[in-house]
Formats: sequence, C-alpha cells, structure tokens
Amino acid sequence: MAKNGSSHSLIPLCFRRRPTGEIKNNLASISSSLLPAFGAVIDDAHLHLKKNVIAPYDRRYRWWQTFLVVLVIYSAWASTLELAFEKTADGPLMFIDLLVDAFFAVDILLTFFVAYFDTSTFLLVDDHWKIALRYVIKFWFFMDVASTLPFELINKIFTGEWQTNKVFGILNLLRLWRLRRVTDLFRRLEKDIRFSYFWTRLLKLLYVTLFAVHSAGCFYYWLAAHHEPPEDTWIGKHIGDFKQKSVWHGYTCSIYWSIGTLTTVGYGDFFSVNEGEKIFNSIYMLFNIGLTAYIIGNMTNLVVNAAVKTFVMRDRINEVLLYASKNRLPEGMREQMLAHMQLKFKTAELQQEEVLKTLPKAIRSSIAQQLFRKTIEKTYLFRGVSKVLVSQLVSEMKAEYFPPKVEIILQNEIPTEFYILVSGAVDVVTYKNATEQFLSKLESADMAGEIGVIFNIPQPFTVRTKRLSQVIRISHHHFKQMVQSGSEDGKIIIANFIQYLKGLGKDMLQELPFLRELLVYQNIQPTAQNEEKQNRETLDSTDANPKGTPDTCTIRVIIYGYHPSEETVSSDGLGKLINLPDSIEELFSLAEKKLGKRGSTILMADGSEVEELNALRENDHLFIV
Repeated sequence: MAKNGSSHSLIPLCFRRRPTGEIKNNLASISSSLLPAFGAVIDDAHLHLKKNVIAPYDRRYRWWQTFLVVLVIYSAWASTLELAFEKTADGPLMFIDLLVDAFFAVDILLTFFVAYFDTSTFLLVDDHWKIALRYVIKFWFFMDVASTLPFELINKIFTGEWQTNKVFGILNLLRLWRLRRVTDLFRRLEKDIRFSYFWTRLLKLLYVTLFAVHSAGCFYYWLAAHHEPPEDTWIGKHIGDFKQKSVWHGYTCSIYWSIGTLTTVGYGDFFSVNEGEKIFNSIYMLFNIGLTAYIIGNMTNLVVNAAVKTFVMRDRINEVLLYASKNRLPEGMREQMLAHMQLKFKTAELQQEEVLKTLPKAIRSSIAQQLFRKTIEKTYLFRGVSKVLVSQLVSEMKAEYFPPKVEIILQNEIPTEFYILVSGAVDVVTYKNATEQFLSKLESADMAGEIGVIFNIPQPFTVRTKRLSQVIRISHHHFKQMVQSGSEDGKIIIANFIQYLKGLGKDMLQELPFLRELLVYQNIQPTAQNEEKQNRETLDSTDANPKGTPDTCTIRVIIYGYHPSEETVSSDGLGKLINLPDSIEELFSLAEKKLGKRGSTILMADGSEVEELNALRENDHLFIV
C-alpha cells in the first residue's frame, strides 16, 4: 500500500498496458535487485503518479537513457583524444562537447523528477522532496555535475580568454564517469531475451577491447607530448619533431603501438625511452594480462555453451553403443536405441516434460489444453463426453516423440497406459508362428493400446511407428480414476468403445476371441420368451437341483466371463444363471467358481458399472471383468 499518497507498488509484467484503474497499489512483490532486468521489457506503466513525476521505466524515459549511452561512447572517445592531442580541443570537437554536456545537464534536471523504488518497502516513491533529497546526498550527484561542467567555457567567462592546456584536459577525464551508463545498458541487454546473449556479450568484449586500445594509445602519446626534450620519447626517437605532424599521424602511431603491446606482438619499432614511459608500459602490460584472460575466458565460455549440447549428445551415443556392444544386442535393437537417443536431442526444444517441469501445474494444464485438446475431442473413445472430463484427461497426459520403426507397444506386455497419436503414423501388427502379420494403420487422433487397458488383459497387438510420430499417453490409473468419478461419461466411453469393437476388421477380431460373445449379445436382443427358454437351458447345465424351485423373493441373474490365459469365454459359450447373493464379494466368489475367473468389475450390457446389488432386476445380464 502507498504511504501518504507518496508511493506506489511495483507493477508486474502481467499488467503491462492495463488501465490504471485495474491496478492496485499493493502489488509490490518483486525485489528491487531484479528491477534492472525488467528495464528492457516493461512497457509504459500508467501509474497514478503525482504531477510532473516520471516513472523510471517509462518507455520514453528509457529511450532517452539509451540515447545518452550513445553520447557516453562519444565522450569516452573524445575525452582521452583531447587530452593527448590538444589541437582537437579548439576545433569542431569543442562545439560537439558543449552540445553533449548540455544533454547531460538536462538529464541531471530530469533526475529530480524521476520516481524511485524504496528498497525497504518495494514501493514507488513519487514525492518531489524525497526524490531530490535522495539524489543530492548521493556521491553520484557530485560526479554527474563535475563531469558535465564545461571548464574551458567557464574559464573564458571569468578570464575573457579561451585557453587550452593539460589542466583542462585532465578535468575533462571526469566525463569517463558516464561510462557506468554503458555498463548498465549491457547488463540489461544480457537479461533481455529479445536480444541474443552471444552477440550482446561479444559486442561488450569488443567495446572493452577498443576502449582499452584507444585510451592506452592516447595516454602514451600524452606522455611523449609533455616530455622534454621531445626526442627523448618513444615516438620522437623515430619520427623526430612529431608535434608538427598531423593529429591523424600521431593517433595512428599510438594505436599501432597499443595494439602491438596488447596482442603481445611487440615488433620493437616503438619502445619505451624514458622512465615515465617504462612505468606506464609496465602497468599497461600487467593490465593486458587481466584483459586477455577476461576476453579469452568469456569467448571460451560462449563457444563451449554453444557446443555443450553436441558434446552431451555424442557422449550419450557413445554410452549407448558401449552398452549394446557389451551386452551383444542385435543390430536392429541397437539401431532403435540410437534413433531414439538422436531424436531426443533433435527435438529437445519440443519435449514438453523438459520445458514444463519447472512451471506451476495451472500453467502446464493451460499449455496442454492448447496443444492437445482438439486431438482428444477427435478421438473416438471420448466423443460426446463432458468438457470437464476432457480437461482432466488433457492435464494428465504426457507427450513423447518416437522415431520411425520403433515399437511403442509390445504384444503381451502388461497394460499400464494407452496412447493417442498426435502426428505421424503407426502400424498395428501381430505375430503368429514367428511370422509378422499386418493388421491396420493408425494416424492422427487414433488410439493404440486401449483394448488391453480397458479389458485389463495383456496387450494383444504390437504397435510400431512408420515415421516420426508424436503421441500422448494416458495412465491406466489416472484414466480409471477420472472415468469412475463421472457415471454418465463412463457410459458414453463404454458405448463408444463397444461401437468401435463392432467396426474392427476380421483379422483383429480373430486375435480377440472373447469379443465374439460380447458383440453377439450387443447385436441380438432376445425376446422375453426366448430369454426364459435360454435361462431354463442354462439352469439345466449348472449344478443346481433341476427339481428345486427357487424362493419367490430370490433374484436370478445371468453372468458371463472369460479366462485370461485362454482369452476365451466359459466353455459352454453361454452364461450361467445364478441366484443373486447378498454381497458383491460373494458374487465375485461365485463367479470365480462358475466361470473359473475372479473379476474386479461388474458391468451391465450398456457398459454401466454395478455398485449396489439391490439395483438389479430379474434376469439381468452381468459381465464379470
């Protein structure tokens, strides 16, 4: 909250360009240490500031600061040049310096109207008195003023003469204080994702190198220009009366010597002559050791970071090859391992698990909805279900890429999850007598593995990719939990599943013999008389006493089942007519005795699950699965 109307909370990025009436003043949640990172990405913050107060990250103010950085670069170049070559201070550079100083004087005045963030409360302070007091008592106010004063112009006003000497040249070096603005600019650019970190860092290294070469050359020339006699200097010994030469000639010699010393070439044509030059040369060479290490270290870091993924990929591939060689794996299996490993690195930026694992669950769910919701709605199993169930399914799904000719599902493996194809294509095959038989081809929005999951049987088919494919997988446990929570959606899913089974090809039905009785029952609805006749025939085939007469209050039902190992229904092909017991556990025990299989779920013909026995009626057909 603001204090006495003099401060405002920090506006987060998510409120950028929002109307000010929608932004409350108690949104201070970002540390002031992070504020420079947002300088390049926060747009105009339309805050309720006092009149004539500028927001520190106002877009126009940021452009002004960027413009000043260009002037800082000029000041750093001109200050050292005018120190070494006094002739330049009387030429066109004099008027440019006065104009640049005028811009920085305006910036000093603007600083008295720029709000600041209080580091103790994280609030934006817009009180004029507090802003001014904070700026004036700081050391950088004195330095800003000192680096802006035009000392030559002030001297002319008081003395009436325009003088240029080494005193004013040294005072002009105070302009180098402005270089802190360049440092702040590069710090912001390195954290701004709109700009390449590699090129930003490279530009910074280039700037530092050029400034060091320029400054060292100018200082070295300044030592020679103020030494008597001139011939007893590094440049006078070879050129003679170098002061009569042009500025360009002297500057070229200085930069040539500076670059030769920085790169440790040292041709020997220019060397120190007097003690002052020897001392400066010693200091400059020691400085070059650190600068060279800084440049090489940063360049090495940039190059290694760019190639680190390649190094990791090669190491992983070598590990896979070594593992396959030691365990004498077949060539085909080795190729599948290599293809999967290479695909993992090639699609690293597309792997949702790697990208999303650090994000909150709400954001992950929103992204999954955007990517996979339409695919789920096109899938046959979930047509017509509620939007709530679709949202729950999508939020729990996990995406994965598979290279060509790789098995996603193996025949007879334990069913733990099934897959929905997002892109690509897969083949469904089976093996008979060690011979592979093609059954069908699946494409986008098709499902694989759901038969084994829903019936809780070993996977009946092998699913292999034809080309690069992206799939999303659904866990058996999560699917069961979500379906059980909504009975209507469960009925729709079972109805869609049965309808899908009716459309299966003959080859696939032959691999699933237990489906024949289920499909026959779905297609043939016997009359009441036929049901009674079938019930009497079924009752005669059981162990019940044919002469006995059931109690009038006893409910009789018909149960069906199949044996998991033989993948077939009960041996007589018909159901078993039984008296409904008192509990579900007794029904499971009786079904195990009659059918040879103890199930875990009771389904009606329409796919609904039985949860209470008192809801059943006479002659109901129950499927124990």
